[in-house]
Amino acid sequence: MESRILVVLPHPDDEAFGLSGTLAKYISQGAQVTYACLTLGEMGRNMGIPPFANRVTLPEIRKNELEISCRAIGIQDLRLLGFHDKTIEFEDQALLDDRIGALLDEVKPTLVVTFYPGYAVHPDHDACGAAVVRAVGKLPEAERPPVHCMAFSRDHEQAIGRPDVTNDVRDFLKHKIASIQAHRSQFQAVELMGNQALSNKELQDRFGTERFWTYRFE
Repeated sequence: MESRILVVLPHPDDEAFGLSGTLAKYISQGAQVTYACLTLGEMGRNMGIPPFANRVTLPEIRKNELEISCRAIGIQDLRLLGFHDKTIEFEDQALLDDRIGALLDEVKPTLVVTFYPGYAVHPDHDACGAAVVRAVGKLPEAERPPVHCMAFSRDHEQAIGRPDVTNDVRDFLKHKIASIQAHRSQFQAVELMGNQALSNKELQDRFGTERFWTYRFE
């Protein structure tokens, strides 16, 4: 059983679809989760449907949405690292690595979760995952926690194989759907449900499994 989990993701809402059920499950088993979010997603295109945000108000709105999502999941330790949205790939790598390294030293996680570098679609996702891998890779091999990565780019399984960690989160769908719906500016319930209410079985089939790849350090 995991006792201390460090999650490092670049945007509010990155936790919602692929990770929230797993985190809720681990928390129910007694794990402590620290979630480090690199940005406030201030450059996001979506402003709500109908729009209720603008470029000025969006950062605070997304911060509040993230806090609501964390409460839904059960996360009590949220860290906002203050980097700029859509610029993670251009950040000073030493600074980024040092910030993540400091979290590793503080939290001493038994598990780290991030995106699989190169296979997570968005440049911020890939750059975040790469920074986490670099920071963990600097630790002595015997002290490295496992790194579980999310991947969903096209044809990613052809490059990195099938996921080696599959979590059944059907008992935590309430937490997961609440996490998704917390991000109102980005996801609308009517869009999520395909303009119709999904049955419990459909929810389980669609959202009941979360998959991860354990990063293999050379």
